[in-house]
Amino acid sequence: MDFSVRVKNLTVRYRDIIALEDVNFELKHPSFLIVFGPNGSGKTTLLKSILGLINYEGHIDVFGLDVKKQATEVRRKIGYVPQRERIAPHVPVRVLDVILMGRLSRKGLLYMPKKTDLEKIKEVLKSLDIYDIRYRRFSHLSGGQQQRALIARALAVEPEILLLDEPFSGIDVASMEKIIEILEKIKREKKMTVIIVTHDLNQIMHLADTLLLLKNRVIKFGTVDEVLDEAVLYEAFGSKAKVIRFKQECYALLGDYHA
Repeated sequence: MDFSVRVKNLTVRYRDIIALEDVNFELKHPSFLIVFGPNGSGKTTLLKSILGLINYEGHIDVFGLDVKKQATEVRRKIGYVPQRERIAPHVPVRVLDVILMGRLSRKGLLYMPKKTDLEKIKEVLKSLDIYDIRYRRFSHLSGGQQQRALIARALAVEPEILLLDEPFSGIDVASMEKIIEILEKIKREKKMTVIIVTHDLNQIMHLADTLLLLKNRVIKFGTVDEVLDEAVLYEAFGSKAKVIRFKQECYALLGDYHA
């Protein structure tokens, strides 16, 4: 069995604060994992740990590569969309430049883009419905358009794993629908593992193979039916957590609506 990510005894400390404690799970490849939990529960910290961007105790491997020892090789396999990406508004970088730089950063300092690179960039621009604005300055785009451009940048590197940190935060409905459409396509084609942190759980529940409920430790890791249990959710969110089931649909009403 192929595992994309294996996390063993992961603990992250920020001085005297424990952000994550003894986190353990294994993720099959390909699969779709939704990570959720209350505000401050360590969700973003988990993604940064998988990328090797912060110090941690324990062990993480990505396709068998030790993140601590082989961080550069690990990052080549991952497309990452952070929760907030700031590009200085006075820098006249275009949408096309943002995506091109993302792809070429994997190729080496002196690499010159080839036809295949440009074709891939064109493909992801069209898939996220931003091809017509490819020459516009990134800073002049709406929040939703910027988010689509950043997802295009992550997909342009042709990753084996896609990490998304709150991709629906502060965006318009059209952008949310387009991003969900892309995620559905990824799910259908089974080409990569997706790990997404979100509080908009109900929007993409239908895509999940597994859910990971965090509250600085693993409250529950399992299928939708296993995790969306009111007794389980109560442990993380308290009495405001409710589960509504209607025919084949399942919805979670949670007491925390923050990233």
